Amino acid sequence: MRLLKRLTEDTFELESFDHDHPPPYSILSHTWLEDQEVTYDELRDGTGSKKTGFDKIRFCGKQAAADGLQYFWVDTCCIDKSNISELETAINYMFRWYQRSSKCYVYLSDVSVGDHDPAAFPIIWTDAFRRSRWFKRGWTLQELMAPGSVEFFSREDKRLGSKITLEQQIHDITRIPRSALRGHSLAEFSFEDRMSWVASRETTVKEDRAYCLLGIFGVFLPIIRGEGEEHAMRRLRKEIRERKQELETEQTSSGSRNTQLPRTTRPFHAIPFPRDPDFVDRGTILDELREKFSVPMSRVALVGIGGVGKSQLAIEHCYRTLEAFPGTWVLWAHASSAARLEKSFREIAELVKIEGRQDPRVNIFQLVHDWMRDTEAQWLLVLDNVDDADFLFDTQATSSKTTAKPLLEYLPHWEYGSILITTRNNEVALRLVEQRDTIALDPMNALQAQALLEKKLGAQAASSNTTKLAELATVLEHMPLALAQAAAYILQRAPLCSVTQYLDQFRISERKRTNLLSYDKGQLRRDKEAKNSIIMTWQISFDYIQKTRPSAADLLSLMSFFDRQGIPRSVLQIQAEHEEDKINREIDGARVDYNQEENRVQSECDDGDAKEHHDTIGNDLGSASRNNSPYDSEDEEEDEEDEDDFEDDAFLEDVMILRDFRFISVSTDTTTFEMHALVQLSMHTWLTANGKLERFRGQFIHNLSEAFPTGDYENWSVCQALFTHAIAATNHKPKVVSSLIQWAELMYNAAWYAMRKGGPGEAETLALQSLKVLKKVLGREHEDTLWSMEMVARAYKKGGKWDAAEELEMQVMKTRTTKLGSDHPVTLISMGNLACTYSDQGRWEEAEKLEVQVMETCITKLGANHSDTLISMNNLAFMWKSLGWSVKAIELMQECVQRRKKMLGASHPDTIGSLEALKQWEEEEEEEGEDEGEDEQSDAELCDKFKDMRL
Repeated sequence: MRLLKRLTEDTFELESFDHDHPPPYSILSHTWLEDQEVTYDELRDGTGSKKTGFDKIRFCGKQAAADGLQYFWVDTCCIDKSNISELETAINYMFRWYQRSSKCYVYLSDVSVGDHDPAAFPIIWTDAFRRSRWFKRGWTLQELMAPGSVEFFSREDKRLGSKITLEQQIHDITRIPRSALRGHSLAEFSFEDRMSWVASRETTVKEDRAYCLLGIFGVFLPIIRGEGEEHAMRRLRKEIRERKQELETEQTSSGSRNTQLPRTTRPFHAIPFPRDPDFVDRGTILDELREKFSVPMSRVALVGIGGVGKSQLAIEHCYRTLEAFPGTWVLWAHASSAARLEKSFREIAELVKIEGRQDPRVNIFQLVHDWMRDTEAQWLLVLDNVDDADFLFDTQATSSKTTAKPLLEYLPHWEYGSILITTRNNEVALRLVEQRDTIALDPMNALQAQALLEKKLGAQAASSNTTKLAELATVLEHMPLALAQAAAYILQRAPLCSVTQYLDQFRISERKRTNLLSYDKGQLRRDKEAKNSIIMTWQISFDYIQKTRPSAADLLSLMSFFDRQGIPRSVLQIQAEHEEDKINREIDGARVDYNQEENRVQSECDDGDAKEHHDTIGNDLGSASRNNSPYDSEDEEEDEEDEDDFEDDAFLEDVMILRDFRFISVSTDTTTFEMHALVQLSMHTWLTANGKLERFRGQFIHNLSEAFPTGDYENWSVCQALFTHAIAATNHKPKVVSSLIQWAELMYNAAWYAMRKGGPGEAETLALQSLKVLKKVLGREHEDTLWSMEMVARAYKKGGKWDAAEELEMQVMKTRTTKLGSDHPVTLISMGNLACTYSDQGRWEEAEKLEVQVMETCITKLGANHSDTLISMNNLAFMWKSLGWSVKAIELMQECVQRRKKMLGASHPDTIGSLEALKQWEEEEEEEGEDEGEDEQSDAELCDKFKDMRL
């Protein structure tokens, strides 16, 4: 390939290099001007300097020099288009050339900013940017997708932004997924998806519509000028098919299952928030961050009170890091609790496709730690909202297992990695970083605060007295969150509200402010001046939203009870029960018959991972309807679609209002929301003052209990997404009886999930709360109460509290035997659980006797393939093994495995557990060489019994 080298501002020379080993270079992307582009011959002969296109060469050379690059590439003059062979090579290599460039400069000749600063006045050029013909040309697609760093410039050579900072606008214009823009492998996207990216683009030569896609699909084609678009597309599709078949053949022979085209994945970012166009630089803070992170293995903490702008500074630093170092992984983790940190680490593992991430038993912290340690690319990890660091210094019971070491040790000190922490607590910061690596954030100074107001208010600021703006910044104490929200309030009410009117209302409401802060909220009363103004701003906005859009106020009220991060849209949109339904709902009448054996849960005994407890659940305590959570909405009736669309539009309108007020932030995929904890606290105060606290607490419990499914394996992904909100619900116990029952149901299902995922301590706490409520509301012998008793007993066993567990299980079994009979399926479950408790304590003969009874009855009543029967078969095999009857145990477990594969599938955790036990036993049998004749003689009776039972 040829590259240009800048000698002077107006003189350049061409140098040739090997295609695969060129020096660092920048590359130009542009749209051609007819008869005005400088050709290869003209540049070589020095005859093209009068053409308009020569200005692009000057620009590219100057910008490359500013970026420390000696060489650059411009297609019009670096390719000799009169040489057909060279042109064909260039077309096939084009994607790679752009991909290997250090910088790609997009020169937009139809976007002008005049003498203005593009960063300060984006309104001047954004419309022209969206209409630019660069986004309509076929060849510019690969020029957008291939390079790691893409920067956009105006006609005046002024930088508009980058592919990173303009991601949202580019996505809106092109409809290309953000993940693709961020550098995800193009092989992850289907043929149809990639073809859609070029559907609205044009090329001067018809067949170029196919040729411009060669790099997008990773294939090569001979160039046939004049063949036309249809023929070229046909050849392209054929080449893609053949290339895929070749890969499949190669991968089949090598044992690989991946049949996608070759991937070229480069580092990309996982920042969950778009860049703030109104960001105001906070003096030297970002420079200080950059300096500290220039040292390898840096750990830096941003420290300040809530609302001071820590996260906004972290977001801006992330985007500036990406601009300066495009090859950096920028990762974001919510770290307010162990559960949130685990969830973020799972998202990171999924994002970077770490092998083994889908194993439910994997230690996700160790997995991500090893990847960060071993990757050769630079990475920056943001730990946001580490306001309580205690959980980082303890081993944790995660959703899969207890970590072997404190979570902090899973954050590697590595030469390629840096960590940025945000926290409100300076003590927390000093536990995580050195004193010299903390950066304390104070409120903005007067000039910064006024600048932020001017940016947020836009035209409103221009029409306001600068003295009033400074006054507003002062009364809001220069707090960024308060300033942003005040501006949102003013803009929402404009032209009915101005800066002056806002100030007047603020001062008039002093008595209301005092009344609000008379509630004893602890932290709020410790620093009245710093925080009261923020709460007053929220109070004014709450009242206004309630008046102008009551449904938006209701939505914010509901959101305030969730865990503040990851609030799921789907749960918010569950409709409330009609008031008459609540009135007519009879507690006992709402319970159903428990012959619904399909609603079962299996857990593990402490003694042997494959042994299981029997369990099931009734209608209100995790019924089958819980499995149809709001995440599964595809089977709605067609006649409801119009109404659903209307409700969805109304919901989005509410969200837009709350977002505009900056009370919530919306995730980039629009499926979850976040709130500041102080906003939630302030909302609870407001709800109490308006007599609505219990109403929305009940609605929160109703929605979450509807959404939170049973703890079955099939529901784990939904449970994981909602678990932190269930934990939050423990602090929102309702007073209304109907809501109390739903709350108990939620606690039960959350305990179920925690038990299945390895958190017995948490499960015990949740189950005990459920049991306490149900005993009081429904009575000790109600079936729902009995299920909660069994859940508590299972948690006790996990914690080694055998006597307490046995007492509860015995009580449950006796009650069910009396009420339902000894051969009722639910009673059999109780018997099986008690048998497990006996076996866990080494009381093998008692356990075996009881489990045989359970298994015989299950086969008779339910059939040999029923899930209850398979549980008994599994558990009895373990008991026989513990009694030393290895041959019979192996025979029974073989039967269990065979039936479980048939009924549950080979990948189900229960099948895997039984299979792993079977393999271990068979290996032990081979090694130890048991005396089979003696074993068969002593177990003859049991052997006959087993043969009779195997139906």
